[in-house]
Amino acid sequence: MTANRLTYPNRRLGLDHKWFIHEPTIERLPIVWPQGQRVALWITVPVEFFPMDATALAVRPLGTLDRDYPDYWSYSNRDYGSRIGIFRIMRILDALGLRATAAVNAGAATRYPRVMDELLQRGWEFMASGIDMGQPHHGNLSVEDERYLIWTAHEVLAKVTGKNIAGWHSPGHSQSAHTLPLLAERGFEYVTDWANDDLPYMMSTPAGQLCAMPLTYEWSDRALLVHHNLTVEDYEAQVMQAFHRLHGEAGHYKGGRILSLSVSPWVLGYPHRVSALERVLTRIMEVGSVWHATGMEIVATFKAQVLHS
Repeated sequence: MTANRLTYPNRRLGLDHKWFIHEPTIERLPIVWPQGQRVALWITVPVEFFPMDATALAVRPLGTLDRDYPDYWSYSNRDYGSRIGIFRIMRILDALGLRATAAVNAGAATRYPRVMDELLQRGWEFMASGIDMGQPHHGNLSVEDERYLIWTAHEVLAKVTGKNIAGWHSPGHSQSAHTLPLLAERGFEYVTDWANDDLPYMMSTPAGQLCAMPLTYEWSDRALLVHHNLTVEDYEAQVMQAFHRLHGEAGHYKGGRILSLSVSPWVLGYPHRVSALERVLTRIMEVGSVWHATGMEIVATFKAQVLHS
């Protein structure tokens, strides 16, 4: 007999956790970005390794190989992103003078040294993103096993890059009830798995605080082009609609907003799609009142105003 999914320790009225209180953005003090810019443009590029033997998972991140082993068709499609697609994305961002945050699996960090070197040369931020896309975080993991996944991912990426790794993104936004305190325990400063706001907010865990950063899934290329199977024209239209709405709300409420843009090399990095990224970013930057920043730059600006006010 399967367990009753409606029975768990924190089931009660209101929020079923104690990580944060429900606090609508419009009720909080306005956040001001540098030079009074309205929108912080935060580009995140997943650098992922998809193992071919990940066919029986408790949680399936979108894009995980799901055919019988060995699934060469899906594997090679994902591998295209790390061999070719990501370099197209780099060239577009270079031409526009933009930097991104790379959400990197430990498996990708060790397997793709040329990619890592190129990201280091460009001064991109590195964010840990688990071991690989075949090892998501979920409630059936023991605390010890999940701690191993988090600590190993952090240790590998820090060693490969020589950088301080402050941000975390679980494979496929996956988490267990233990993920947040384990991240705080390891010293992470922000986490991107909770896409429930347009601005950062603080989370409290028994091991310390974390900043939740809004890595929005709704207008990511993976959601629109893979999950919903829309056209690149639809992708452009929805991203621009999101940007203009956030830009307008920032002016109305006299406080900044964030446009988080997740760009997958194995999705937008294909030649028939990548021009859409160039057009979208060009149009956004032409509007003006945009601060392009990495995740940690946004977190530091946010915390300086909220924690010291």
